[in-house]
Amino acid sequence: MSRAQIWALVSGVGGFGALVAATTSNEWKVTTRASSVITATWVYQGLWMNCAGNALGSFHCRPHFTIFKVAGYIQACRGLMIAAVSLGFFGSIFALFGMKCTKVGGSDKAKAKIACLAGIVFILSGLCSMTGCSLYANKITTEFFDPLFIEQKYELGAALFIGWAGASLCIIGGVIFCFSISDNNKTPRYAYNGATSVMSSRTKYHGGEDFKTTNPSKQFDKNAYV
Repeated sequence: MSRAQIWALVSGVGGFGALVAATTSNEWKVTTRASSVITATWVYQGLWMNCAGNALGSFHCRPHFTIFKVAGYIQACRGLMIAAVSLGFFGSIFALFGMKCTKVGGSDKAKAKIACLAGIVFILSGLCSMTGCSLYANKITTEFFDPLFIEQKYELGAALFIGWAGASLCIIGGVIFCFSISDNNKTPRYAYNGATSVMSSRTKYHGGEDFKTTNPSKQFDKNAYV
């Protein structure tokens, strides 16, 4: 099994796990925490819930009660992240079938095609996640630096960075899987001429013996005794 496929599998599966963590996280955007430790309260929101907490350690979360009243960019990010997680799951399955160490998947040529398919799926998963996180971050930064925006302003949450990291890992793993086809196509071809060389040497050896054994017999013909 090639090391490139091992690194690709680790990168792809690790990126898939990061995408799952980012999608289910509630810290996509957070408010700036107050300077006072006693009265410090903050709000953080995700794709599925809105949460509020304070410095005493208590927090409360409530889900988005309706789909139609959710902002359009949140719905778009939901769809992109769900697509990214789904593609990452199928990419992990295809990657396991395309590994050289597994006994399923058919011949090496078929495994190479499956590995290439896994790489393409991982790349699409990373692009979906990268697009969703970037769209959400663009909305946050636009509202934060807009002087006419008077509502609560938020900052980038930890889930966005986890999503970007997972997307990068998926893309890297997918690229490595796509380039691993060249390693699978390089089948070693050995020109083994040992058997023919041994046979030819034996033939020469036996021929020499025949020559040596037959030549002395020619010396002792009937003319030699006359």
